[in-house]
Amino acid sequence: MSHRSATKPWLKSYPPSVPAEVDVMRYASLVEILEDSFRRFARRPAAICMNSAISFAGVDEMSQALGAWLQAKGLARGARVAIMMPNVPQYPVTIAAVLRAGFVVVNVNPLYTARELEHQLKDSGAEAIVVLENFAHTLAEVLDRTAVRHVVLASMGDLLGFWKGQLVNFAVRHVRKMVPEFSLRLDGGRSVTRFNLALAEGTRLTLKRPSIGPDDVAFLQYTGGTTGVSKGATLLHRNVVANVLQSEAWFQPMLDKLGTERQLTVVCALPLYHIFALTACFMLGARLGMVNLLIPNPRDIPGFVRTLGQHRVNMFPAVNTLFNALANDPEFARLNFDELVISNGGGMAVQRATAERWLKVTGCPIVEGYGLSETSPVVTINRFDDDKFTGTIGLPVPSTEVAIRDDEGRDVALGSPGEICIRGPQVMAGYWNRPDETSKVMSEDGFFRSGDVGVMDPSGHIRIVDRKKDMILVSGFNVYPNEIEQVVSLHPGVLECAAIGVPDDKSGEAVKLFVVRKDASLSESDVVDFCKDNFTAYKRPRHIEFRDELPKSNVGKILRRELRA
Repeated sequence: MSHRSATKPWLKSYPPSVPAEVDVMRYASLVEILEDSFRRFARRPAAICMNSAISFAGVDEMSQALGAWLQAKGLARGARVAIMMPNVPQYPVTIAAVLRAGFVVVNVNPLYTARELEHQLKDSGAEAIVVLENFAHTLAEVLDRTAVRHVVLASMGDLLGFWKGQLVNFAVRHVRKMVPEFSLRLDGGRSVTRFNLALAEGTRLTLKRPSIGPDDVAFLQYTGGTTGVSKGATLLHRNVVANVLQSEAWFQPMLDKLGTERQLTVVCALPLYHIFALTACFMLGARLGMVNLLIPNPRDIPGFVRTLGQHRVNMFPAVNTLFNALANDPEFARLNFDELVISNGGGMAVQRATAERWLKVTGCPIVEGYGLSETSPVVTINRFDDDKFTGTIGLPVPSTEVAIRDDEGRDVALGSPGEICIRGPQVMAGYWNRPDETSKVMSEDGFFRSGDVGVMDPSGHIRIVDRKKDMILVSGFNVYPNEIEQVVSLHPGVLECAAIGVPDDKSGEAVKLFVVRKDASLSESDVVDFCKDNFTAYKRPRHIEFRDELPKSNVGKILRRELRA
């Protein structure tokens, strides 16, 4: 272990009540956390979607029924079960069911193309899938070429009415029926069952309770594939348990301010198939007895704002693009934010202009953190008692070590850029069935190489410089897109922007800037003049292109690779 890793300079910057270490083995599995919460918070609503609620007791009973039904299909211990849905009430029920039955959750983006879906189902070896019928047409294209034998079809109208005395009033009247035609073949011993029927059949069965331990696999969390083929990060129960408890320890000072008796509301607009929402909304929410306000389609900003207007929310995890879209919406600015105390940003860099606008509108600062699918995800986060935008990703959370290393794996001096490397109980076991890929990212001393370039200052705060592969080399000088984007986004006429490197005969590469206007009168010369005022010559964009919108992932990350293509 390096000297700096041993001294952990970040600890001196910790809030007084946050411990350096947490007991990450307090729970043997995520199932223990969930079942503890089902008992303690039985009468509380666990999720609200389109003005309708499902209680913790309801999630408990339904997940037992669905878990028993899956077991009755003959799936072996550790079988992979895919979930392909947006944020609807069936999602938390299904996650709990799969984990309690001793199986592995494979989260699938419901907007995947057939090619992307086929790869993930084949790579994971999933034998069952729970899919919202709106996306079943994609599954139908690839089903015959996968190992999936059991399909559970959910619909927006499921869970309507009473469930063993628990009212589950799912407001179907708000949902437009948009289900493309599909046909699922039943040959080869395959079964297709409606979600409600699986629940009904499961109530007549008994969930066999397997002994689930820390080293059992809980999730296969697939990366976006930005560095090649999409890979499944193998997250063990102990990885995610650790991250839930690490996050709880960091959040505790703010939670104490709110009081422990009342139920808090967390906005779950980020998709549950993404690791950020999976841990920060669903698992941490269950641990703390919060109600998840499920937003199936956060891109419908007017509808999203109407929903927010019906609730007093306390915690709001989001990515920069979502914060930005809401902060610039006049109807959003009219809402009451008196009880919003935590706005946590991740997934991509939070830009100063967005952070300042959000603070002005809501009175609640965005606290930026950093994480990856491979780290369950939280690695670092800023203090919640600091309302100033720092541009850093904060401090390593308890029981976490971060080293900044050069290409040879040596620690660099504080203040020098290098690759962010992470060691802690939340780091994955490896990539599913890809030992070669795992060996590329794990060091001999147990650090995960993130591929992100960062700088740690003497206080332990870390600033992301950029992804290694996104760096632009101009006449031998390193230019980092994040820096260009952060500054240009401060221009009052700019809504969004993205920078990439393009080939250049003179300098090797040059900076190209894509801009979405906030002010229709914004001209190229306006941007050029602004950049002249803010960047040294080699950093200034050589090419500027205006766009109506920028390509984004379903989590809201701007896709620089698509701009490069």
